[in-house]
Amino acid sequence: MEQAGLELVAEFEERFSTEMGWEENVRKAVPYTPGEQPDKEGVVKLNTNECPYPPAPGVERMAARLEGDRMRLYPAFPEETELAREIARFYKIEREELFIGVGSDDVLSLAFMTFFQSGKPVFFPDITYSFYDVWADLYKIPYETKALDADFAIRKEDYMQPNGGIVFPNPNAPTGILMEIGQVEEIIAANKDVVVIVDEAYIDFGGTSCLPLIHKYDNLLVVQTFSKSRAMAGMRIGYAMGNRRLIKYLNDVKYSVNSYTLNYAALQLGAESVKDRAYFEESCGKIIRTRDTAEKRLTELGFVFPKSYGNFIFARHKKVAAEDIFRKLKENDIYVRWWNKKRIDNYLRITVGTDEQMERLYGALERICGQ
Repeated sequence: MEQAGLELVAEFEERFSTEMGWEENVRKAVPYTPGEQPDKEGVVKLNTNECPYPPAPGVERMAARLEGDRMRLYPAFPEETELAREIARFYKIEREELFIGVGSDDVLSLAFMTFFQSGKPVFFPDITYSFYDVWADLYKIPYETKALDADFAIRKEDYMQPNGGIVFPNPNAPTGILMEIGQVEEIIAANKDVVVIVDEAYIDFGGTSCLPLIHKYDNLLVVQTFSKSRAMAGMRIGYAMGNRRLIKYLNDVKYSVNSYTLNYAALQLGAESVKDRAYFEESCGKIIRTRDTAEKRLTELGFVFPKSYGNFIFARHKKVAAEDIFRKLKENDIYVRWWNKKRIDNYLRITVGTDEQMERLYGALERICGQ
């Protein structure tokens, strides 16, 4: 009876394999795994680096005035909108030096597709934004990861070898470590035959942008986002800045894939966000002050971490395992980020929330870590 059952299973597997022969021609990918999005009230959500404050007041006012009839029409091309004019004005660049996409993920994905086509390996850190290797695999781009040093810093000399392109965040994620602008320039200057992408998703929390270098190096693309410092992760607005030729190549690829990218609401609300510089600076300042306080409190609780220039802290406890802390915090409806990955499996990435959210975190950590 058992043998008959095994034969039946084998027959089924053979038939299924034959019928599903089309799978041999499917492009298979290992997708990016985002942080959890808990669907319940009362949680302290410190796991996805979202801004804890609302967008600029003008965004809410504009949202109330959006014209419903416009939803039936295709949106304008992003570079022809008020959003593009406001971003260009804010950064003192020409609109032809600006590319706008659906979040920085979309911008980076298109940049991979556009600029990393030499067949040589693209370089990026081994501990970094975990979407980079996903895109490289998806687009069949060869790549090499360069190990961070013992202190989790990028080693500039690792990027002075022949390659097909370079991409890294500054500050890096999930470490929060900022590379000094002079070292960034050394990497760009040493790789003039390829495109260097500097992902500045967290630059507004204390770092110095390398944006001015786009007028010195035609191989530099600087990518930023509305998802962190501008509190508009839900609107999915990202942008890249570089010389006109880089931007033209990006647009050529974008309009070969999807001509209508940003929706009407995102274009309108995004423009209102950029107009209010005072609110933007105030929100960033509050997050930086709360981060500075968090570093002191976490140190008192037995944590160690590198100095962060992001809206998060990358920390480990001296005695209690990160996984244990992660799970116990979750039981208390406090969400932080933990990766079961080599070298960082004893670290937690803790987003900087409001002062009230952080106090709740500290109280839970006191109980968990016995401080």
